[in-house]
Amino acid sequence: MLENFVVSLSNYLLTLSNGNLMIVAFYAGLFVALMTTFGALLAIFSNKMPDWGIDVCLSFAAGVMIVASFTSLILPAIESTSSFTPVGVGIFLGILLIYTIDRFVPHKHLVKGYEGPEELKDKLRVTWLIVLAVIIHNLPEGLAVGTSIVFDLKTGLVTAIAVGIQDFPEGIVVSLPLATLQKKRLQPILMGVLSGVAEWIMVLVGAFFFTIFHNLLPYGLGLAGGAMLYVTVKEMIPEIYKHEKNELLVTAGFFLGFYVMLFLDSMLG
Repeated sequence: MLENFVVSLSNYLLTLSNGNLMIVAFYAGLFVALMTTFGALLAIFSNKMPDWGIDVCLSFAAGVMIVASFTSLILPAIESTSSFTPVGVGIFLGILLIYTIDRFVPHKHLVKGYEGPEELKDKLRVTWLIVLAVIIHNLPEGLAVGTSIVFDLKTGLVTAIAVGIQDFPEGIVVSLPLATLQKKRLQPILMGVLSGVAEWIMVLVGAFFFTIFHNLLPYGLGLAGGAMLYVTVKEMIPEIYKHEKNELLVTAGFFLGFYVMLFLDSMLG
């Protein structure tokens, strides 16, 4: 059923866009941005969210990202080239890219606190530091969607659907902490929308670059996969286990996301 849906959707989008993958990427980016926005809208209900809610939302997103890194990016790239070398180089470049951004762009995590140049620590408001942290999380996701659409439209659409599903709780993750820091409700929602727009832009950047440099696509798939793995392992997992009393719920959220992405990919099979 899902495979038929994805095939029908891909045919519809190709007809709608006259075969232009950049237009398809535009729609896919819009979808993931809207899903982040819908999640951010829940900031107005922040007082009704239990303490463990953010942890479970983030763990669900981490589960999706772990599987998507392999099934939608790394493994298809290896199969397409029958060689690990370009994919391995791409993975390393993806890790290096996010490491560099992580080190030189000021941002603030809920648990680990501030990261980035010390001289900029007190020059940005806490709100912007938290938003920048979420944008760093979202960049590999947008790149993954855009790159996988160019590689294979059906795989790209499944990736977009999965990323969109996990972007809904990620929108909650960015908006709720901001809502608790201030009385205004509009600003946390707008910040969540901004993180979605940043992801949308990366979808377009990935699709545009690898449409032109199609021969570099195995490197690009590896880069997106490596970037997602780095963000998940270094940033998201330490965050989701900050409260030991909620470990069972957090772990369940992770495997729920894991199964959702694995199901989506296997149904495309």
